[in-house]
Amino acid sequence: MTHETRIAIPPAGVETVCRRSPGYPPALQESPGAPRMLYVLGGSERLARLTAGPAVAIVGSERPTDYGMEMARSLARGLAVSGVTVVSAFANGIAAAAHAGALETDGPTVTVMAGGVDVVQPVSRRELYERVIESGCAVAQTPCGINQRAWSAIARARTVAALAAVTIVVEAEEKPWDLRIADFARALGRTVAAIPGRVTSPASRGANALLAEGAPLVRGAADALDLLYGMSPGQHDAPSLPRRLRADLRATLERVGDGADTPGKLTGAGDDPGETLLALAELELMGLLARGDGGRYVPRQSLVGE
Repeated sequence: MTHETRIAIPPAGVETVCRRSPGYPPALQESPGAPRMLYVLGGSERLARLTAGPAVAIVGSERPTDYGMEMARSLARGLAVSGVTVVSAFANGIAAAAHAGALETDGPTVTVMAGGVDVVQPVSRRELYERVIESGCAVAQTPCGINQRAWSAIARARTVAALAAVTIVVEAEEKPWDLRIADFARALGRTVAAIPGRVTSPASRGANALLAEGAPLVRGAADALDLLYGMSPGQHDAPSLPRRLRADLRATLERVGDGADTPGKLTGAGDDPGETLLALAELELMGLLARGDGGRYVPRQSLVGE
């Protein structure tokens, strides 16, 4: 069974950008070991525009929890609204959530392929790939038609790190593969930050380890903008929780954030099931909760500072 698919792209659809070309991403050009040539789908002019300013890489595990997926999506959405280009690998998990979040606002996003730019791996993400190249760009340093290899995955990680001024690890196990892009970013002298996760979750051990080592803590897009610019542009701040959110709704949201992420867990202390379900429905309609796998609820915004 094949694990890749090639999309129908006319030869003219893929452009090459040499390292000395004006369209070559400046951040990548300044990095040691930068590829001599990039293969680009989405247009070299668009790539030049998307990488002209600071970009943020959102990275992490390919096997994240619902919490990690929603945090990556929310972070990317907030950055994209602020005009910041979101960069990540083309992969399952956190990377896919980051691209999807940016695309929710038609925001700028650049994906980096491990194989040829015309080879979609994983095949299950073909629709996401086509959405990325419709408004953003896909880049690769591997010639077209080449499938992903171990060495090309390492090259992809290095390119993601080099394209971004800030790399944010959303959720990652404490394993070399999950932290590879962060390691490359640190080697390049770039800022590496992390979103905190539950200390009991293996999926958060890598991100929490980075925080323990002194990496900046990111709670949302506003913190990421602080890292990029020193302060968040006021007109682009990530939306905050309503200041007059009813006490019962706020309490329910806090309990979901603490791990009571199903109606059964929320009503285990004797709460009225009808009122609990109504509160969950209201929070979901307000965009403050999302449904994860198995119907579990995941907060879409941080309660920190509220």
